[in-house]
Amino acid sequence: MLETSLYLTPGVATAIFVVACISGYRYRSVWKAEGPVWQLWLWGLVAGIGLLTVGFLPMQPG
Repeated sequence: MLETSLYLTPGVATAIFVVACISGYRYRSVWKAEGPVWQLWLWGLVAGIGLLTVGFLPMQPG
């Protein structure tokens, strides 16, 4: 069976989730203000990667 050694601890997962939420808020702020497109890409990618990481990496077995 395929075994992965890549796990998230609860603290790291929480930190990634908080950063993703703040990035999503910044994305929405730039979007509403019709700001620069590069900022939309930056904040959107940070939020997306953070949420995908928390969503698809397993938590550390206890």
